[in-house]
Amino acid sequence: MTPNQACHSQFDPLVAETPEGLSWPNSYWANTLIEQPKVNTALKGNTQTDVAIIGGGYTGLLTAYYLASEFDIHATVLEANQIGFGASGRNAGFVLKGSGRLGYGHMAKRWDLHTAQGIYNEYTQAVARVSELIGEHNIDCEPQEKGYLKVAHTPKALNQLKQSALFIEEQLGGKAEIITVDQLSDKYMVNNQAYGALRLEDGFGINPLKLLLGYKQMVERLGVRIYENTCVNQWIEEEGKHRLITPGGEVVAKQVITAGNAYSPKTFNARIDNKFLPILSNIIVTEPLTAEQLVRTGLATHQVTMDTRILKYYYRLLPDNRLLFGGRGAIYGKDGANPKYGMRLKYALDQCFPALDKVSVAYNWTGWIAAALDDMPHVYHKGGVGYSLGYCGSGVSFSAQAAFRLAQGIAGRQVPNLPLYQQALPNFPMARIRRLGQWGYYHYGWLRDRYG
Repeated sequence: MTPNQACHSQFDPLVAETPEGLSWPNSYWANTLIEQPKVNTALKGNTQTDVAIIGGGYTGLLTAYYLASEFDIHATVLEANQIGFGASGRNAGFVLKGSGRLGYGHMAKRWDLHTAQGIYNEYTQAVARVSELIGEHNIDCEPQEKGYLKVAHTPKALNQLKQSALFIEEQLGGKAEIITVDQLSDKYMVNNQAYGALRLEDGFGINPLKLLLGYKQMVERLGVRIYENTCVNQWIEEEGKHRLITPGGEVVAKQVITAGNAYSPKTFNARIDNKFLPILSNIIVTEPLTAEQLVRTGLATHQVTMDTRILKYYYRLLPDNRLLFGGRGAIYGKDGANPKYGMRLKYALDQCFPALDKVSVAYNWTGWIAAALDDMPHVYHKGGVGYSLGYCGSGVSFSAQAAFRLAQGIAGRQVPNLPLYQQALPNFPMARIRRLGQWGYYHYGWLRDRYG
């Protein structure tokens, strides 16, 4: 298969009226499955539930899991397509103690040190929670060696990483290691564009689709109803209840969690409409690297890696020694299948590892992530409606913590007094032209990344 034969979704959250009728991308992850999973039946007729969860990705499934396992509240999950079609089944599989686009030092300046420490602890718990779920439920999702490398692409970026390491160790009580460029080359990789790196010890890579399908199995073992190919086309609130109208029926719920993240349509509910920016990511995966190529690139680690660019690249060596490499894709969904974006990624990969310039790309696919205006996730529950939105690429890990906090809120328990959980999503100003702002930011980022 050539990379241009990969299946790209043309769904665009700022254009489409509905996300239904979409299939899995022809990704590397989908091709690792020995057999296709069973697809649950669509909703037919009318039903009632205490909590309806819209979206069968990490957040939706885990919210249902924690409601049932921790609080004995059984929810109903409604998935527009087959579980795995959205971001949870097509991301890069990085389990990171990431904070979206907002660094911990910036958090301390925006709020205070105590708040930054609290958010750091939430992200630490998120990584641990994913690891515990994998172990407790024997999810075969190919977890790789622990470690997260943040590679400095300029000397200035390395100095900033040194400051970040000091802040993490002295102010947050975490562990952070600065690696010189020679140490990076000797132990991890010979990256032609690296000036050193920051290493955190508790990130790791997984097969995201297998993780998601493992979550589905553990939720179903608790007796939770999951309807696939059941898109919510209309949401009516009346007399303190919620009517969710689907193609084949209707769900009446006391409470609703909307967990579609960037795969929510442009007009869905006033609580999230015009409050996120969908960003298209693009991922390529090479053919397996030979022993000689591994030696020439110095790739001696399967740890997850990201650089310090504004328009970041992220990569890791997969279990079969293919190299996954990802970055930003098109601005508009209609342009997502344009092969130039995959070619740009391959060019960037070759700049990092010139020895791989002749390596073929076997897979190329896209997926949407969501960013909030204030660069942080919002996990919010009020008046019988909750959501978690704005992961900005950190959703593989933080979705687990977000789901636990959403379940707590639904069960009437107190959640931490942190901006993540106490502040609703802010509106994007001039939301109709937010893509224009994105275009300008991409050009600004390109200039800053190139010229410092």
